[in-house]
Amino acid sequence: MSSDPTTTEPEGLGLGLGVSLPQADARAKTEGTFPYASDLWAEGLLWAAILRSPHPHARIVSIDTSAAAEMPGVRAVVTHADVPGAATYGRRVADRPVFASDLVRHHGEAIAAVAADHPDTARLAAAAIAVEYEVLEPVTDPEKAFAAEPLHPDGNLIRHIPLSFGDPEVTGEVVVEGLYRIGRQDTAPIGAEAALAVPRPDGGVEIYTASTDPHTDRDLAAACFGLPPEQVKVVVTGVPGATGDREDPGFQIPLGLLALRTGCPVKLAATREESFLGHAHRHPTLLRYRHHADAEGRLVKVEAQILLDAGAYADSSSESLAAAVSFACGPYVVPHAFVEGWAMRTNNPPSGHVRGEGAMQVCAAYEAQMDKLAGKLGLDPAELRMRNVLATGDILPTGQTVTCPAPVAELLAAVRDFPLPSLPMESPEDDWLLPGGPDGAGEPGAVRRGVGYAIGMVHMLGAEGTDEVSTATVRVQDGVATVICAAVDTGSGFSTLARQIVQDTLGVDEVHVAPVDTDQPPAGPATHGRHTWVSGGAVERAAKMVRTQLLQPLAHKFGMSTELLQITDGKITSYDGVLSTTVAEAMEGKELWATAQCRPHPTEPLDDSGQGDAFVGLAFCAIRAVVDVDVELGAIRVVEMAVAQDVGRILNPAQLTTRIEAGVTQGVGAALTENLRTSRGLVRRPDLTGYALPTSLDAPDIRIVKLVEERDVVAPFGAKPVSAVPVVTSPAAVASAVRAATGRPVNRLPIRPQAAVVVA
Repeated sequence: MSSDPTTTEPEGLGLGLGVSLPQADARAKTEGTFPYASDLWAEGLLWAAILRSPHPHARIVSIDTSAAAEMPGVRAVVTHADVPGAATYGRRVADRPVFASDLVRHHGEAIAAVAADHPDTARLAAAAIAVEYEVLEPVTDPEKAFAAEPLHPDGNLIRHIPLSFGDPEVTGEVVVEGLYRIGRQDTAPIGAEAALAVPRPDGGVEIYTASTDPHTDRDLAAACFGLPPEQVKVVVTGVPGATGDREDPGFQIPLGLLALRTGCPVKLAATREESFLGHAHRHPTLLRYRHHADAEGRLVKVEAQILLDAGAYADSSSESLAAAVSFACGPYVVPHAFVEGWAMRTNNPPSGHVRGEGAMQVCAAYEAQMDKLAGKLGLDPAELRMRNVLATGDILPTGQTVTCPAPVAELLAAVRDFPLPSLPMESPEDDWLLPGGPDGAGEPGAVRRGVGYAIGMVHMLGAEGTDEVSTATVRVQDGVATVICAAVDTGSGFSTLARQIVQDTLGVDEVHVAPVDTDQPPAGPATHGRHTWVSGGAVERAAKMVRTQLLQPLAHKFGMSTELLQITDGKITSYDGVLSTTVAEAMEGKELWATAQCRPHPTEPLDDSGQGDAFVGLAFCAIRAVVDVDVELGAIRVVEMAVAQDVGRILNPAQLTTRIEAGVTQGVGAALTENLRTSRGLVRRPDLTGYALPTSLDAPDIRIVKLVEERDVVAPFGAKPVSAVPVVTSPAAVASAVRAATGRPVNRLPIRPQAAVVVA
């Protein structure tokens, strides 16, 4: 079934699933009264500052902290020598030092940290630490990293995946090749990255921060502090928004060390420059492709090489590479595929989890290849794609059968057939429609319009054997329900979804979601749409258990099973109408609660030839982009993005629409402006002037033309996560439209102005 979100129930009407229930904290966030980590305060508060390396690669000869320690107001200075536990940490591979001890491996790496009674004093003291460096030649080209001296004891190669599927000797009648480069997109989190560490009487510490994976952060910190996990508590403060790992543990750990050393609360609010230097970014990627097709345009074989620049440390590069290699052919039927992927350490800034990692980079490349094939065969680009689209029952190049709904043809047809926007009028009052805005120097005669297509895919939940599990408790007392679940709402709307699930299951109007901390059972990271599926599933199971507790006495009284009773609009009724009472009456004087877990079916790692059932489920999206390009100046204006997406089931129409629009806009940023540039490993202009985020004026007209509701039977509620796949698809669609407008190859993202200039 397909649904137009404009026809769904308006916001504020009704309760439960399928309704646009507003977020409980929306008003506080809008009015600026919602407390974030940067707003926190504690009695006796000290302020922290971190000294970071000015070099991307250097040997540390000596560190002298005496001048800093002697400054008035300074309470503590810590370096690598003051780390009582593990000297390195990492979510997947523990290869990143808390403080550099002998080698600096990237610009901005932490060297030392200071706690003082004033933030200015802390910053001055950090600057007073004398570090003698022996500057080394940085390795910044991942291709050269293969032959370079090892940057780390584990070497420069993090992972190599050689995927082999089919017959390598097969060739097609038509062959196209391409070389593509994808830039370094930053997560650019809204609001300052901040944390407050408070020492505990038992010798432990509590860390208040906007973590997206609090239990992992706790375990990493505890290991570095030399403490058992139960002596470290992470409390999640308000998360202003996240499109990747929201907070860098690299400053939470020094903060905790300072709190333990001083016995005082210590706070740090990172500057935007510190955020750019410290946290992980999207992997810059080099991709080489060769597509083979028959004379009718049907794909025969895809050959690809994918090289991820992991930066200085491993982080999530192994998982990103697995996604890139597995989805290198896109949502198309490819009978023969041979893909090699590598993730390499360099002296560039660290790369890690960013929404749609791995999948976004390959989507830009394989869709460029599809445009090349269409041009060589003289076919309409949409028609060529339609001849090759994937469907349920087809086999991925990893050997895994697509068992989930895969309505790719329906999505592509929807955007292809949607009416195109009208051309701008050639009148002075419409000059603002020109690429470059109202003050642009372009001429209307130099503007060309282009229409492009892209289809993207992402995997849901963790992959390759990740043990996906979440735990939730639902408690009801005096007609009020409380959900306790350590699933962090990063702006995904999980808190609202949890409220809707309980309302739908128990008929209780008032539902509260408890704040998240590590005293609760773990729910896992807020990535890959996990919390919609896994944590939402745990909440649903717990709510159903409470429902059974509520209905059992009534069913026993009337001699029937609980399955013959239903809860609708706050009333409990039996199938025959004999029983009719309100939920409030049935709840009176009772306290009911239940705890449940949700664990999806297991996956398996890719084998030595890239084969295996590595993914729980897949989500798909098709986008048609319309752009206007000033072919003299290279200025690009995205006029419209028509989006069709398979969503499984619409749980909250307003939230779903907002998430898709946000994902498309993030993808447009990756296509046109967002690139954290480096020069010989040094980050250039790490601020929001040098790093150009799209603003509201840059956001295109986004038309959600179709939402396909074909429920995934293995997913709770049948819903699919919706945020990542538009991010993956939209950059490729914009690039496709620019190719159509200019005839230029457009093989690099973000698209540089010179790539869109047409020489007469």
